[in-house]
Amino acid sequence: MNVELSSVLGHLAATTTPASKGANAAREFESVLLTSLFDSLQQSFAFDPQNTTPGAGDYRLMGTKALADAVSAGGGIGIARLILRHLPGTEAAARQ
Repeated sequence: MNVELSSVLGHLAATTTPASKGANAAREFESVLLTSLFDSLQQSFAFDPQNTTPGAGDYRLMGTKALADAVSAGGGIGIARLILRHLPGTEAAARQ
């Protein structure tokens, strides 16, 4: 399967609606928390004491951050929704 990055990004841009600043901040916060969680899990279960390659940890963290961003953008684990529920002026807070 041959997928070009530009076509994927174009499709994502066309299918997503602009979100509020609060929603973006909540999603980014959830992504930061997920990055920390996933990095801890990665270090615990995939630790390789023989890997002393310079920059390997930075490269691993980049992949972990990309995974956390994707999970958060896809709905996450509910942290962003909880935050939005408690922010005044958001749709989620207005529904309560």
